[in-house]
Amino acid sequence: MSPTLADEIRSRLGELSPAERKVARVLLAGYPAAVFETVATIAERAGVSAPTVLRCASRLGYRGFPDLQAALRSELDARNASPITLYTAPETSERETTARPDSAATPLGERSALVQQAVSRTFDEVAQHEFEEAASLLADPRRRVHLGGGRFTHLLAEYLGLHLMQFRDQVSLLPHKDVERTSFLTQLARRDVTVLFDHRRYEADKTLIAELARERGGKVIVFTDPWLSPAAAHADVVLITQVSSPSPYDSLTPALAVVESLVAEVLDRIGGDGHERMKEAEGIARRTGLL
Repeated sequence: MSPTLADEIRSRLGELSPAERKVARVLLAGYPAAVFETVATIAERAGVSAPTVLRCASRLGYRGFPDLQAALRSELDARNASPITLYTAPETSERETTARPDSAATPLGERSALVQQAVSRTFDEVAQHEFEEAASLLADPRRRVHLGGGRFTHLLAEYLGLHLMQFRDQVSLLPHKDVERTSFLTQLARRDVTVLFDHRRYEADKTLIAELARERGGKVIVFTDPWLSPAAAHADVVLITQVSSPSPYDSLTPALAVVESLVAEVLDRIGGDGHERMKEAEGIARRTGLL
């Protein structure tokens, strides 16, 4: 899977001048919609001149700003893909273009190689400071943690949440019923951390929840794919995981691998208090017949 425009911008931030970095941050903050704004609008939001916006596009490797926008249009065609479109796509689809090692002599071997490749690439590309910031937020005992996901990714939210519940307090999952969810969202506050999983095809409520959490002064962590959930525009931390798969369905295995790494890092940071909480929880579970 080719790097997204957002990936390219992040990877080249260090090459940009201070003024050009302001432009890049505006593009990333409102990605992808911000890229389709006029040069004048972007310049105004970044507090720079129009020529600075054009120089930023050139520094990123594009002939001009229209060329940069054209690259994003191609990216969005892939971003909006569904299992149906991936299943019926020609041989240039994601599942066909992923490299197939010669050593993958069987169907199982081929699928194993693709999964390993996706996991390896994810760990190579996850920004270290983003991972550490996520761990720091989740390990802070003063903060409440709320988690939610989508049609399939709610499983990842629950998996992360159930682990966190074993060694820290104040962890909850986003309710599914309307009245309960509304009540839950009205209680979001400044010391809360909201963790959202949102992969293509993105769900509008995840963006609204992220926006609401930020309006209340809380922190937001978003797990998403390389095309970036719109919720990422409101996030303090964005953890991007690959989804390459040998089937029409996007793989969540790389995301699960990052979740498990995050659990280990958070537990390390909490230290002895987390261990004591785990022992206490197990004791109560045994006493009440839950183990």
